[in-house]
Amino acid sequence: MKIAFFSSKMYDREFFDRYNTKHEIIYFEAPLNEQTVNLAWDCNAVCAFVNDKLSADVIAALKSNGIQLIALRSAGFNNTDIAAARANGIPVVRVPAYSPHAVAEHALALILTLNRKTHKAYNRVREGNFSLERMMGFDLYGKTVGVIGTGKIGQLFCTIMLGIGCKVLAFDVIANKEMQAAGVDYLPLIDIFQQADIVSLHCPLTEQTRHIIDATSIAMMKQGVMLINTSRGGLVDTPAAIEGLKSGRIGYLGLDVYEQEEKLFFNDLSENIIDDDDIMRLLSFPNVLITSHQGFFTQEALAEIAKTTLANIDEFEAGTKLTNRVA
Repeated sequence: MKIAFFSSKMYDREFFDRYNTKHEIIYFEAPLNEQTVNLAWDCNAVCAFVNDKLSADVIAALKSNGIQLIALRSAGFNNTDIAAARANGIPVVRVPAYSPHAVAEHALALILTLNRKTHKAYNRVREGNFSLERMMGFDLYGKTVGVIGTGKIGQLFCTIMLGIGCKVLAFDVIANKEMQAAGVDYLPLIDIFQQADIVSLHCPLTEQTRHIIDATSIAMMKQGVMLINTSRGGLVDTPAAIEGLKSGRIGYLGLDVYEQEEKLFFNDLSENIIDDDDIMRLLSFPNVLITSHQGFFTQEALAEIAKTTLANIDEFEAGTKLTNRVA
């Protein structure tokens, strides 16, 4: 098949070229949106990433251009109008699990960095400053960690935190019996907010979970709570988080995702004026750590993304059941 590949970076090309054996892939650095959709003309499928915009208008245009398949190289599909895809008869496939270890481990990296301030220590020592002033952290051992969402990533994160010696509380629609047997206590969301020293988000973005962290939920949390989000930016109401930081209710904030990230992440904007006031305000806090959606970014994950995406396309071309179909 001839595939229009959007939002491509050098690392995407490296791994897809390594595992592609029969498809023709046309790489575009541009994201997929209403302005770029016609780049897919004369292709059979599009391959899109997390910040591409597959709205109803974009999907209608893809249909007009002869696109037969939308292959998402991500687990999340909140950027895709699933109803529009169904209405236009275009199947949507995804990569449901590429490397849950990668994201769970990155959540731990954010926690450890914020707590022990290793990023600040690195810069200090390079400048010849060996002072320990304002570098004090706390023992993770014995702390209470609240995990919102216990899918594959959330389960692995629970296991990691149990291994460190934390008390782990979790919230999900259905309690996971294996996690309960391992020592995870499932509680209502309000109880987790009230008891947790660290709250880590590992749930999908839906209408029910959008802004699950807002002014109301932040007000329930312990003073000085650590909040970690490696899932989806829309889970956190950014202005509410800023107010939480200003009041001291949020003592540490670690983000690998951001609600307006499609304008920023995956791009070098070091010579640009960034006109997003919210992210610039976040970056002004000394107790905030933001990474640019790199939780997935490991060799193992990129290999799995490429292999699964290509396998999804192979299934469609062969006319067999689409294992990872979402629409």
